[in-house]
Amino acid sequence: MRKINHFGVPTTTTQAGESYAEDLKVWLTDYSQSPNRIEYLRFEEGSCMPELIQKVAHIAYEVESLEEALAGAKILVQPMALSDELTIAFIEEEGIPIEIMCYTKK
Repeated sequence: MRKINHFGVPTTTTQAGESYAEDLKVWLTDYSQSPNRIEYLRFEEGSCMPELIQKVAHIAYEVESLEEALAGAKILVQPMALSDELTIAFIEEEGIPIEIMCYTKK
C-alpha cells in the first residue's frame, strides 16, 4: 500500500533553504520543513533526470517493497540509494512522474 510522503514541484526560481544535489544537478528544498510537504526542485542545465521530472510536478509515495511497486511499471529512474535508510525510484503513471520511496526497517 502507498502512503503519500510529499509533492515535488519543479521551479526555475531560487527557493529559501534549498540545497544542491551535485550528482543530479538539482537544487532541492526540504519537504519536511513545508507545512504542505512540498519539495521544490530547480534543475540545472545538463541534469541527468528525465525531462518529465524536470517539467511536471510529482507525487512521492512511501512503499514497503520497492520491487513490488516497480513490477510492471514504466520506470523513469532506476532505484538509487539516497542513504542507508532510503532508496527511491521514479515511475510514470497517468502521464506524471511518481516517486517511490522505500525506507529500510530497523
